[in-house]
Amino acid sequence: MLTKLLLFIHTNYSLSHSENSRNVIAWTNLMKGYVQNSMPIHAVHLFQEMLHSECYPSIYTLAIAINACTSLHSLKLGEQLHAYIIKYNVDFDTSIGNALCSLYSKCGGRLEFGLKAFRRIKEKDVISWTAAISACGENGEAMKGLRVFVEMLLDEVWVEPNEYTLTTVLSQCCEVKCLELGVQVHSLCTKLGYESNLRVQNSLLYLYIKCGCIGEAQRVFKGMDAVNLITWNAMIAGFAQMMELSKDNLSAYRIGSEALKLFSELNQSGMKPDSFTLSSVLSVCSRMMALEQGEQIHARMIKTGLVSDDVVGSSLVNMYNKCGSIERASKAFLEMSIRTMILWTSMINGFAQHGWSKQALNLFEDMKLVGVRPNQVTFVGILSACGNAGMTIEAFNYFKIMQKEYKIKPLMDHYARLVDMLVRLGRLEEAFNLIKKMDYEASEFIWSNLLAGCLSQGNLELGCHAAEKLLSLKPKDVETYGLLLNTYASAGTFNEVSKVKNIMKEEKVEKLKDWSWISIKDRVYSFETNDKAHIESSLVNKSLEDLLVKAKNLGYEMLESVEICDKEEDEKTSSPSIYHSEKLAITFGLENLPNSSPIRVVKNTLMCRDCHNFMKYISTLTSREIIVKDSKRLHKFVNGQCSCGNVGGFL
Repeated sequence: MLTKLLLFIHTNYSLSHSENSRNVIAWTNLMKGYVQNSMPIHAVHLFQEMLHSECYPSIYTLAIAINACTSLHSLKLGEQLHAYIIKYNVDFDTSIGNALCSLYSKCGGRLEFGLKAFRRIKEKDVISWTAAISACGENGEAMKGLRVFVEMLLDEVWVEPNEYTLTTVLSQCCEVKCLELGVQVHSLCTKLGYESNLRVQNSLLYLYIKCGCIGEAQRVFKGMDAVNLITWNAMIAGFAQMMELSKDNLSAYRIGSEALKLFSELNQSGMKPDSFTLSSVLSVCSRMMALEQGEQIHARMIKTGLVSDDVVGSSLVNMYNKCGSIERASKAFLEMSIRTMILWTSMINGFAQHGWSKQALNLFEDMKLVGVRPNQVTFVGILSACGNAGMTIEAFNYFKIMQKEYKIKPLMDHYARLVDMLVRLGRLEEAFNLIKKMDYEASEFIWSNLLAGCLSQGNLELGCHAAEKLLSLKPKDVETYGLLLNTYASAGTFNEVSKVKNIMKEEKVEKLKDWSWISIKDRVYSFETNDKAHIESSLVNKSLEDLLVKAKNLGYEMLESVEICDKEEDEKTSSPSIYHSEKLAITFGLENLPNSSPIRVVKNTLMCRDCHNFMKYISTLTSREIIVKDSKRLHKFVNGQCSCGNVGGFL
């Protein structure tokens, strides 16, 4: 409606007024109206018409014309205007300098030209400084933007920052994780009276969350008089981020519980979550293996119509995959009206993770047929699928296709999947030769995988070589040290065992407490290895012992391994692992969940060989799906088989 009105005014003004009666103010106001209403091309045409009418533009007219060029992303036209401005020596003007700074930073990324225009301004106002700081951030030069801000504060002519300046600076502190300056800016916000400003508070939240200061973020959040959806999204996304950075599954679970509590509070506040909110919450559910909460969010998505959103849809499929429900993931995938490359890749990786190799490869062919181009992550899933099925020829063929047909350079993850496949098949020398041919120095994951295979298959010579390579990387993962100790103890090289223990002391590697937990009817039950409270419970104790007897009748034999204990003198061959935390949790689940329900357990550390072996027998005995998410991967036990392809049997 407003667009039509502007065009009507322009047409009728042209008809009813002679060229001489139109003054510069009239031309400028109409140009301004066009720019403000997203009609910059009309503003440019009007400016040209104005010049032809021999009405000379004012400084303000020129600034508006430059802004129109910026809106059109027309650097060429903007440069012509800049030449006109230089010709008449008015580039020192504040409004023109501000407009030129914005033009060069937003069109073509010519930051240096924008900053030169800023430096030419004689009387810089807060808009000038903010434009220069923003220009740096928009062109990936956040540190330069922060230096401009410091220059602003130290300038002999004091210009007080406004809320836009402060939020821009906080955003750049967030980008480079400059917490020290961010804290000082927080103090400045308080001093200038902006601490209760919602935009500033949201920016502070993002800063503290990005820098890992979740406690400080919570203090800001609790001190806010009013919040909007951006605030809630920042907090929930922050907790999701902290989960990914947490040192173990137990810490991640506690952080995730806080995120879900926040999501519940958001729903009670009356605000409606958007696609960003739901995507963040679904990632939290994925990490926690919180299937029930994920299903509730899925229902909400259907109700609100957000199920068709491609980002949320990908998060939904990923959530079902990570929770061990591949069937529901597949159903959700088929219901998506738009399938992006990310969605296809998520589903392919899900099939591979669950050992559904044929479905993963078929889906990849479907993906190609509909014209969706795979990326590096897609091929990680394809190679995983081939590895799970022992399809070596197909795996190396896909590896070649990835490079020749799609021009994708192999990453460490691609080599890791190939090494994993060869180790599973017992082809250790081939795996070692592949490692030597890699374009990269092998990662801790690759050497650990080879070492686990050597230990399982008794190739101690190659195993000791892999152990040396692994030690040279100075691993931080406590479970890697357990693998090293097992290798050297099996080889009888106790000097190396002592060496590993000394390195652990130097690197301050501490043992993780072995916890497992299971969620039943929105209540979480946790278990610790040799947990006396649950072992002494006659029901759990008797049930576990009964399962052990039945498993032994089917051929189960208890395995032993070296464990890392809290005291050096206690490090020894472990006592029978009947009371490991996951066994207690699984037994509790069998006793308290309906017969048709899968058992889902999250474990804080890596599942040992004995427990992995035990779960296979229990899945056969009880005819139940048993899903255990340990610190490395998801294990889905069905009828005596594990989705990991028995990798857990190596460890």
